Amino acid sequence: MISHYIARLAKYLWVLPAYLLWTSYPPCSESFNIFFAFAPLMWLARRGNAKRSAKIWFLNGFLFWIGTLSWMPAIIKNGGPWYLVVLGWFGLSAYCAMYFAAFGYLSSRVWKWANDSESYLWRLFAILLAEPVLFAGLEIVRSRLGGGFAWNHAGMPLVATGFGAPASIGGVYLLSMLVILVNGTLVGIVERMFRPLNCSVPSWLRSIETFLPIAIVFGAFAFAEVPRDAENGDKVTVALIQRNFPCCFSTVARQNPVEVYKKLSSTIAPLKPDVVVLPESAMAEFGAVDSRNSIIFAWHLMDYANSDIIVAGGSRRDKDGREYNSAGIYSRNGTEQYYDKVHLVPFGEYIPFDKTFTALQKLAPVGSCTPGELPTKVDMPTISLERREVPVGLAICYEDTDSAQIRKLAREGVEMLFFITNDSWFSNSDEAEQHACNSLARAIETGLPVARCGNSGVSGVIFPDGTCTFLRDDNGYVVDQRGTMVETITVAPRKATLYVRLGDKPIFIAFLLLIGAIFLINYKENYEKRRHMSL
Repeated sequence: MISHYIARLAKYLWVLPAYLLWTSYPPCSESFNIFFAFAPLMWLARRGNAKRSAKIWFLNGFLFWIGTLSWMPAIIKNGGPWYLVVLGWFGLSAYCAMYFAAFGYLSSRVWKWANDSESYLWRLFAILLAEPVLFAGLEIVRSRLGGGFAWNHAGMPLVATGFGAPASIGGVYLLSMLVILVNGTLVGIVERMFRPLNCSVPSWLRSIETFLPIAIVFGAFAFAEVPRDAENGDKVTVALIQRNFPCCFSTVARQNPVEVYKKLSSTIAPLKPDVVVLPESAMAEFGAVDSRNSIIFAWHLMDYANSDIIVAGGSRRDKDGREYNSAGIYSRNGTEQYYDKVHLVPFGEYIPFDKTFTALQKLAPVGSCTPGELPTKVDMPTISLERREVPVGLAICYEDTDSAQIRKLAREGVEMLFFITNDSWFSNSDEAEQHACNSLARAIETGLPVARCGNSGVSGVIFPDGTCTFLRDDNGYVVDQRGTMVETITVAPRKATLYVRLGDKPIFIAFLLLIGAIFLINYKENYEKRRHMSL
């Protein structure tokens, strides 16, 4: 009787990893749970039943993503159609869970061969290379395929807790590999305690599978090119103004934007900031970012804030009528520069194939936008300082999750990054804090300072080593706080980090080789079975 209830309880305990994963990210932010959250699932994958492993991994992945994306229904209270929101929430969660299932299946196949082999090297290969590379490779595919969904990587809790330095070597994907390596090491320790290994290696030597991963983890931190703030360079005083205006769906009455910005900018005027940053869509209330009204408002704001440069987001149309989600850089010297968002959000800023089937454009919530082109060194936006023109990179909203795009800007020689976003669609939810973690990762990966301004989100300045100063209220919260902040940043030409130079190629090439080897071995096994049956 007791064993029956224990068996039933054990079935429910298989969803514990989903809970531990969920607690590793905001709002719980129990970041160190990530170091053992995957361990039960990895134990299961090592038992050799690939199909069962895939099912349990998918279940935990689905529950985790449902929980960590629980901010999506916040769109409903802001006017979004509830049935589409719920469908998108569950559909996206199921899609992301498929990558969990793929890892459960593939790692189980690797462990079947490792367990059947008498060579201890197979086991070391699975622990040290196969599991970390498979997981990180699948994260790269999720972040790139079909526009990508680069959200809540396994390595992101390390960034949030100040342990993100290895991202300067291999990006957030290297951090994910280290997380999986630690989880796998814990599983190995438990295995050796309760289950004899099928190999001829002496028991005292088997502890190498514990010490080698520890050495790899410590080595990654020891050799990380920890970016530092430049000692010699130009000082830029950056002011952020977070107004928190309602999203486009909201029926809440809007305040007079000029009066609000005038009042907020008066608090920073005595500090004479070089640059004032407003969030995405801030110019929408005055027209297109390149309209006469927006330019006039930018000039007035320069006077209110006692500044020479304004950075703000909005929209614009070109002469052919194509619409862009854009940002403008307005200068007191009379020049305006514009950046058009490159990485658009599917089903938000456009509907797939809506340029071919134009009827679909009516379904795009904010209109059917056209992607811009990433600027090169020749046409990179700049800000004018007293001594020189400083090249800067801009990213709008979801673009700060795209490590490949930000890395390209760093390769083109930008010395500072401006991230502007409009999180009012998900106001009063956990989305803004999860979103802001990506900016921390981008700063460490590129070794560049970041000025981030979010509407109903998280605003602050992030230094190259990942340390940050965020706009806070009296209770210490960083989300949905109206106000201003001023911070000084040092800008200077910098040596590119190893991640900027190499990108994701080393990890992804290893992933492709591993996938190829798995399918070749699987094909060989199936061929031998068919051949044996025919004989």
